[in-house]
Amino acid sequence: MKFLITGANGQLGRCLADRLSHSDHTFVALTKSDLDITDEKAVEELVVECRPDVIVNTAAFTSVDRAESEPELARCINGEAVSYLVKAANKVGALLIQVSTDYVFDGASPKPYVESDAVNPLGVYGQTKLLGEEYAARADRFLIVRTAWVFSEYGHNFVKTMLKLGRERKELSIVSDQYGSPTYAGDLAANLIRMSEAQLPSGIYHFSGGKSCSWFEFAKAIFDVVKAYVPGYPVPGMLPISTEQYPTPAKRPLFSVLSDRKLKTALGTNVTDWSAALPAVIAKLIDVT
Repeated sequence: MKFLITGANGQLGRCLADRLSHSDHTFVALTKSDLDITDEKAVEELVVECRPDVIVNTAAFTSVDRAESEPELARCINGEAVSYLVKAANKVGALLIQVSTDYVFDGASPKPYVESDAVNPLGVYGQTKLLGEEYAARADRFLIVRTAWVFSEYGHNFVKTMLKLGRERKELSIVSDQYGSPTYAGDLAANLIRMSEAQLPSGIYHFSGGKSCSWFEFAKAIFDVVKAYVPGYPVPGMLPISTEQYPTPAKRPLFSVLSDRKLKTALGTNVTDWSAALPAVIAKLIDVT
């Protein structure tokens, strides 16, 4: 199959290109400078020229807080642009994979969210990603893949931020009452390819990296790996704090854990736990941070 990746400079886009380069598939990886997905004409022309079998849209406005002050830009990138990809995908008969987020939920559930649960995003970011889902569902063939707390050796993510702050500060205050499902972008990329190969029915699927945790527990796991594998690297003290003690422009769900039972059943496989990827990711990040 031939894949077309948007947002190729992001952490998921880069991991997807890595995985595809070691597969039997071909791919075209497009950065923002290669293709502005908010330009409807450019999207159509490029997709028609490329004629991919699968379009994976990893391009997004991902700054949760900045979306509150730039809602129109977030809506344009996360919402309207998806409609352009839908039209182009339908024109060439391509499968559209739209990557979405746990932030379409409000965090009020007492148990992990399944795909059919009611959505109620708390902020602009989640609202615009939900709009993107609504557009994606108009494609002739589509997979909407919700994921959460993505990290990798690339781009901007929580692991990279913790390592940087660990060098700069002796103590870190980390929110301990928001729970989610960390996800290694490399595992997500591999499963997006598998989903394409399996020709799953169109619909919404959840993918996350196994066990859930709080941001505080995630940070502790990061520095536990640092202590075990990187002697001499600075490890700060950590103080658990509440969401109320760390106000942000955007309101975030307190519980956005995703159940991926539907996808595991569809693919007949278990998901690799995110903690298994941490040592290799941290080793690569410490070399470049």
